[in-house]
Amino acid sequence: MSRPQVMGIVNVTPDSFSDGGRLATVGATVAHALRLVDQGADILDIGGESTRPGAEPVNAAEEIARTVPVIEQLRAHWAGPISIDTMKPDVARAAMAVGATIWNDVSALGGPDSAAVAADLGCDLVLMHMRGEPRTMQADPRYDDVAAEVTHWLLARADAAMAAGVARERIRLDPGIGFGKTAAHNLALTAGLDRLVATGFPVLYGASRKRMIQVIDASATVTGDRLGGSLALALEAARRGAAVIRVHDVRETVQALMVQAAVMAGLPDRAD
Repeated sequence: MSRPQVMGIVNVTPDSFSDGGRLATVGATVAHALRLVDQGADILDIGGESTRPGAEPVNAAEEIARTVPVIEQLRAHWAGPISIDTMKPDVARAAMAVGATIWNDVSALGGPDSAAVAADLGCDLVLMHMRGEPRTMQADPRYDDVAAEVTHWLLARADAAMAAGVARERIRLDPGIGFGKTAAHNLALTAGLDRLVATGFPVLYGASRKRMIQVIDASATVTGDRLGGSLALALEAARRGAAVIRVHDVRETVQALMVQAAVMAGLPDRAD
């Protein structure tokens, strides 16, 4: 009964769209991260800069100050994979130096030195599609065929990473749900996720608590009201072949994926 890996979101930011400012100290953040592990998280994703629509950038020094102490303390308590969610190679280097093993880059190595740094670090790598940058990405995004265009763009970024020396088996692709896309684009990407899966690269999918759910259910005005939609999207992504699901609500997602896997595999007859 296999299921996708679950990546638990740990935001060390004052302005993230769902949980900004909730984890105010290193100790509180580490405790939260370890709770996610207890709930079944396979990977922890540590982020020190919000990438919500309209977010202002954070300098590398501040991002390092927010994330590195968390990763360092977390590594002392847990041996599993830790991801640094950053667009900055200096932050990735600092994170890897204290125990991170995955670079989750929403800019898909868009910085001038990022590809060379990724190759030098030899870490696992997530390349995500984003049109524009967080401050402007939701300004009238348009596509002719969003699934085809996102897949083509991500393959080009993977080729660029490999040309710089990143091993193919280190690369995962993320379609970037909510990053420079309307709700209709996000739904089309989800429905067409098997096209990205067919490239042979493991696919990471993240739609947890995103505003596309409110577009479908207008009553879900706060992020805490979007659990049902988040689970539905996670299950659909799993059904279409996603290898990793990135979420806030780890316990509920792990349970949903386990039940889905059991249904697909079939359980032996026994008393309930």
